[in-house]
Amino acid sequence: MKVYIGADYRGLEKKQALLKFLVENGYDVVDDGAYEYVEGDDFNDPAIAVAKDVREDNGSFGILICDSAHGVTIQANRFKGIRAAHCDNPESATLAREHDDANVLCMSAHFLDDEAMYEIVKTFLHTSFTSLERRVRRINRLDEREDYD
Repeated sequence: MKVYIGADYRGLEKKQALLKFLVENGYDVVDDGAYEYVEGDDFNDPAIAVAKDVREDNGSFGILICDSAHGVTIQANRFKGIRAAHCDNPESATLAREHDDANVLCMSAHFLDDEAMYEIVKTFLHTSFTSLERRVRRINRLDEREDYD
């Protein structure tokens, strides 16, 4: 399973720990930045990189980390085919996968310690989508687009 991971400066340290955890557990991981601590860098860049990689690599997953996880979640969800979910516990990760077929996991560097992140990631990556008709219908509607003036 391929996992693309990215973080801004606030999530860099957590991302490094998570990279090690994922590699040690046999995942094929691609680091989409940030690669060094640059205070005040934009969360947008790693979120865009991860969203594009997940969109182009069918069946892969993404993980994004920033201070609150809100910014990366919003940015990633701007891409068609991306279903980014902000999860702060294993139960929310289960629901994101089972109900919404989320393919990008977003977590808060501010509110989660490394061990909590490991549990959330394990749950997210090992939970399958439950493809009930209503869930598939709802997910298909997520990529509908309406242009606004």
